[in-house]
Amino acid sequence: MRYHVLATDYDGTLATDEWVLAEVIVALKKLKASGRKIIMVTGRELNDLQRVFPEYGMFDCIVAENGAVIFNPATLQVRLLGKRPPDIFINKLKELKVSPISTGRVIVATWEPHQATILNAIKESGLEYQVIFNKGAVMILPPGINKAKGLHEALKGMGLSEHNTVAVGDAENDNAMLQAAECAVAVNNALPQVKAIADWTTARSHGDGVCDLIDGLLRDDLASLDKKLHRHFMKLGKCKDGSVFRISPQRQRMLLVGTSGSGKTTLTAAFVERLIEKQYQFCLIDPEGDYLDMLGVISIGDSSQPPIIENVIRLLSQAQQSVVVCFLAIQLTERPAFFNKLLSQIVTLQHSNGHPHFMILDEAHHLIPKDVPESFYNFQDGFTNFVAVTTKPDLVNHDFLKRINTVITMGDQPGQTMTDFAKITGTIIKVEKDVVIDKGEVLVWQKAINETVVVTCSIPGHLLQRHKRKYATGDMGVNSFYFRGPAQKLNLKANNLHTFIQMGSGVDDETWLYHLHRNDYTNWLRASVKDEELASSVQKSGAKDKNASVSREMIFKLISDRYTAAA
Repeated sequence: MRYHVLATDYDGTLATDEWVLAEVIVALKKLKASGRKIIMVTGRELNDLQRVFPEYGMFDCIVAENGAVIFNPATLQVRLLGKRPPDIFINKLKELKVSPISTGRVIVATWEPHQATILNAIKESGLEYQVIFNKGAVMILPPGINKAKGLHEALKGMGLSEHNTVAVGDAENDNAMLQAAECAVAVNNALPQVKAIADWTTARSHGDGVCDLIDGLLRDDLASLDKKLHRHFMKLGKCKDGSVFRISPQRQRMLLVGTSGSGKTTLTAAFVERLIEKQYQFCLIDPEGDYLDMLGVISIGDSSQPPIIENVIRLLSQAQQSVVVCFLAIQLTERPAFFNKLLSQIVTLQHSNGHPHFMILDEAHHLIPKDVPESFYNFQDGFTNFVAVTTKPDLVNHDFLKRINTVITMGDQPGQTMTDFAKITGTIIKVEKDVVIDKGEVLVWQKAINETVVVTCSIPGHLLQRHKRKYATGDMGVNSFYFRGPAQKLNLKANNLHTFIQMGSGVDDETWLYHLHRNDYTNWLRASVKDEELASSVQKSGAKDKNASVSREMIFKLISDRYTAAA
């Protein structure tokens, strides 16, 4: 289920001439019975709303006074998001013959044409207040308070997200709420400017229009609107013709395939960056510790401490908090079982709250290997919104691969990789086996249109800076470099780049040159540090043809210039 929340305005939307029709109340009850939450977001003062709408208790939350007051009907708890303007200011409005004036717990309201008088009074008083309009009503509120802010705080308190919310309204003051919600709906009687920003306008007006919306939610979760929600689509890169290639964040089941060093980690980071920009919550399963330093993302587990599932779920219960779950401390043979335990609890959370919105399964062949049957896992028919990353499709459970509706291949022989996937899943994909793509390009297939396209990918702006702690000064674990020498008498472990430089400076010339001439340094940087650009720089530097002293200096400088923490 995509939409777990309906947020609705009252006057002009749910209500007709202040009152809500009986059939609208019946429709709201049906929506609640489906397991969804309903939130009222109104400009009215709470006492006034309770007077005209005695059934207010059916709502899970009421955001009153245009976002300034949050009321829980079940507990009767009231929370204020701001303070009312001081009495001296209100008295000044009265002296200026602004009438009528209504004062709530936070809001002060009147009607046009007093807006000019109010703006002048705010300016002369030196107060930082804003004026919001609503079909002739003029509302005075603290800065930053609007329906979007009130809805956000209400959802946050309920452990829910705007990305699982559809909002419906009719007037100017609903614009902020509509733009904040995943899906914006205008009833047919809405103002033209409201209809202009809405993703859908109902055929009927007022409460009847809300009933139309509820029917769509109950029928197919508004699936027919998915393609219209372009404002949420995420940019992957550009096609050969210069057009922007975007993918929908919904009902997406993606497979990212590429050989070691082809740029899978960089592309995954670019995708994660798009999720962060769009404020979608994600859970990234990280078997190798490649993503432990993302700004604003909490990591659970490391190379010595396995993740605690209860801690992961507690964090994911906060809709705004994304999580990286590191599997480094879990043995390879134990990862499928551990992943399944974690998956079971995440699926339960998704069913109740709609998030995390995306799961990213790095090194998916460690989590869902070919030799473990899909029936072992808690994958359900509705399991969607994931990216499985692997080096080869055949390594991943074949039944799981049949769920995939988007394939992204990169590196050598992308056409052959696509053909292998088609053979495994019994899918017909038209693609040339010998198709060639350049560095930074990927071959993409989407099941919905059954076409392949070459895309030049966007590079992440800041998520995977190459001075990451893991590679520079952290512990790379099984991916560490070992100085062994030609006679294999040494066993010196360099578990990060800083240590590599230290040990490389101290080993004898014979040992250094032995690994240099075998391309061990280049292969390590490419396969374990996952830095194709640095590996290529070392390979092209000519260090292999230099003596021990000069080659050391050349390689150490290339590393230090790129990884500031290792300098």
